[in-house]
Amino acid sequence: MRAAALYDAIAGIYDPWSVSVREDVGFYVDEAIHSGGPVVELAVGTGRIAVPTAKAGVQVIGVDESPGMLAVAREYAAREGVTERIDLRVGDLRQPPVSERVPLVTIPFRSLLHMPDDAEKVRALSAGRDLLEPDGLLVFDVFAPSREDIEETDGLWLEREPGIFERADWDVHGRSLVLTVRSGDRATATMELHWLSAPEWNAVIEDAGLEVEALYGWFDGRPFEGGEDMLWVCRRWR
Repeated sequence: MRAAALYDAIAGIYDPWSVSVREDVGFYVDEAIHSGGPVVELAVGTGRIAVPTAKAGVQVIGVDESPGMLAVAREYAAREGVTERIDLRVGDLRQPPVSERVPLVTIPFRSLLHMPDDAEKVRALSAGRDLLEPDGLLVFDVFAPSREDIEETDGLWLEREPGIFERADWDVHGRSLVLTVRSGDRATATMELHWLSAPEWNAVIEDAGLEVEALYGWFDGRPFEGGEDMLWVCRRWR
């Protein structure tokens, strides 16, 4: 019997919880269109990015370890009439069940931060690299928190969206975040995220057999200047 995935518990509230996060969708859709597709999206979740990508005419192979999240994604795809353009598969992003080779692999919405250490981050990025055609691109985004963000949120229950609360417990020295999400007494999940500095990410990317083509500080393409958000565009070189 398969163990429940981390996000299964909050699959029903994930979209309401993340409803205000829209700034990344257009960027990833544009990357998919430019690639010509098909695209592999690792940690596809509820299809927040995959469905708009399919609506733009690009085939998507989406991988996620949570059957609950994928069930929501299938319903979303059906509502938008793009079921035939989205192939959803249950699997770990470190060992994705994908034999196809594609021009673009994406890992959106900070999903790589779930990897607990550098070795697991390299493993995940290497798995993504192996899905790429020669000269293909792998694109992902992550963050490193500011001191202000930590001070304003540490140990507090905050209402992220109506009726949905989250609590951030930061470990600055260990560079980890324990994030708990709840909606009333019904849905609760606790996840641990692990961040790196930009130079450390650069080393992990190189260890995974990729080279950095661009590093942005936001989804509008502004240069990275040491802020919280990092958007990496990497090319396969081996």
